[in-house]
Amino acid sequence: MSKKLLVVGAGGFIGGFIAEEGLRRGFETYVAVRESTSRRYLTDSRLHFVVLDYDNEEAMTQSLKEALPEGEKWDFIIYNLGATKCANFFFFNLINYTYLRNFVEALHAIDKVPNRFLYMSSLSALGMGDEKNYTPISSKTIPNPNTRYGLSKIKAETYLETVENFPYIIFRPTGVYGPHEQDYLMMIKSIDSHFDFGVGYRKQLLTFIYVEDLVNAMFDAYEAGVVKKKYIISEDRSYTQKEFRSIVARELGVKWVVPMKLPLWIVYIASFVAEKWAAAQMRASTLNRDKFKIMKQRNWSCDVSEAKRDFNFNPQFSLEKGIKATVEAYLEEKKRAKENKKKK
Repeated sequence: MSKKLLVVGAGGFIGGFIAEEGLRRGFETYVAVRESTSRRYLTDSRLHFVVLDYDNEEAMTQSLKEALPEGEKWDFIIYNLGATKCANFFFFNLINYTYLRNFVEALHAIDKVPNRFLYMSSLSALGMGDEKNYTPISSKTIPNPNTRYGLSKIKAETYLETVENFPYIIFRPTGVYGPHEQDYLMMIKSIDSHFDFGVGYRKQLLTFIYVEDLVNAMFDAYEAGVVKKKYIISEDRSYTQKEFRSIVARELGVKWVVPMKLPLWIVYIASFVAEKWAAAQMRASTLNRDKFKIMKQRNWSCDVSEAKRDFNFNPQFSLEKGIKATVEAYLEEKKRAKENKKKK
């Protein structure tokens, strides 16, 4: 019998790649989505859909119970559900912590605790790195999150560590990029328009992980049998904003780009105003004070030696290779949008 995989939060950018890789690796793949979730990247007919209402714990528990025959359980659950921007901390806490806690309690209630449960956390759970000597962030870094997002993630991690006999694996990826991702797409579009906006004047080291490398690492960790471990996931090198800009411009065929360095105080004011304006309308703003703190952070370099040791983590996509694939998808979408506009 094939192993069973459940992807929670499957409708987003990363979720589609996880589901695809699960099928490729021979898992009977289930994808958990809300009723309102887009299924744009979940079109394979072999996928089994599980519709969950995370705001109704009783209904969610019943849906999970009915998703599999009595006595069966998922071998591997990848919990990819989360919010990166919210109107206020209440929603960060609700989505990133309370939903997770309720989900785990539901698994216990219906006796469907899997062999492995991988939780997608974030490097932001650790907070700021060493900005004096630029020592890479590692498993020895003491968590001190400085954003509401990071705080909700470390709270969720701590909860998993306290659940008795629960086979968790925690991933703390750095910035994830690839086709369909929106935040880095904004930067690519900006460079395509000949402008690149940076924040602050001090040296900054950036790290990235291409979505396929992240997803492969999830399954490699499962197959290696690791349990109750936390891993930083990143390409094993850092880049400057200039290097990122040069790579993107080259792939776009853009011959000149104007680098715009914005003072931190200006970006903070803009972030504050954008956040408050959006909150007054009960929505989340892409530019907010959390995002400001992330942009302000100077050292995102990572030590991934434990992932290399435990499950032979070896990213196949350098930033050059990953940006090439991402830009190709962006240009194809741009071309398609133009053609559709002409038809109208």
